[in-house]
Amino acid sequence: MQRYFVLFLFLAGVIALNGCTTVIDAKLDTGPTQLSVDGTLTDLPGQQTIRLTQTAAYFDNSQPTPATSATVTVSDNTGKTYSFIDPDNDGYYVWQPSAKDTLGRVGRSYQLTIAYQGETYRASTKMNRVPPIDSIIFTKRKLSPFSKTEGYRAEFYATDIAGAADYYRIRFSRNGELQNKPGNIITSQDGGFRGATNVTDGLVFIAPIRRSVNPDSLYNLNDVVKVEVQSITLADFDFWQSLRTQITNGGLFATPSVNLPTNIINTNAAGRKATGFFITSAVRTKTVSVTDANIRVRED
Repeated sequence: MQRYFVLFLFLAGVIALNGCTTVIDAKLDTGPTQLSVDGTLTDLPGQQTIRLTQTAAYFDNSQPTPATSATVTVSDNTGKTYSFIDPDNDGYYVWQPSAKDTLGRVGRSYQLTIAYQGETYRASTKMNRVPPIDSIIFTKRKLSPFSKTEGYRAEFYATDIAGAADYYRIRFSRNGELQNKPGNIITSQDGGFRGATNVTDGLVFIAPIRRSVNPDSLYNLNDVVKVEVQSITLADFDFWQSLRTQITNGGLFATPSVNLPTNIINTNAAGRKATGFFITSAVRTKTVSVTDANIRVRED
């Protein structure tokens, strides 16, 4: 009898707790709509694109509204000006080169100017140097120590340029598909981790950076792997680090969200603010396949 009495008390407690549950429908201020800029220009041949959208409410999961009818130009420190147009009226502003002309040149400084809805925004940056990728190799691995599933781990080799501190962003693709999960935002200072000033300057990129270009499932035979190293500035480095922190921020120990840094400045200090970042990158890439010619015997 005592056993049934305890069970009764337990069920009664559960019902009481459920009865005290209150659904709170919080109504949050959305704030003013702002211009958002997504622009990374490179020294690669071909057209260059800057995307402009309008910000939305925090819980709005719909596609961002394009910011159309803007005037977008980029100028460099040699006096050249490049006009970007939005031919499809979808917020993608494009500069189309003539012949083999390229916009980006290592060592040049660039200024973005956007005139939009009566406001003028500017951003400045520089295209820094970047080393070539010497090679990409693969070693056979198990997915985990206790897994029977095997695959191939990629490792790329590049050597940091000696001298001043250099900052890089690394991206990788598998069979033509960019691996752009939040955890794949990879940045490096001098081929190592940030803060190791002069420790890795002029040396081969350290192993954790070299091996960062792998999907969770490893690679399969005959996969085509592309790795690219982009030069970035210190300000760009901080932006990517902050972005990765924000989009991987979750769980029990998550920290409150904060606004990401931006280099898009309204020339009118009292005008509407903007979000996003303007970046210029020199890019070096290498593409190889997971074949016998690129597979090495595991040494560790």
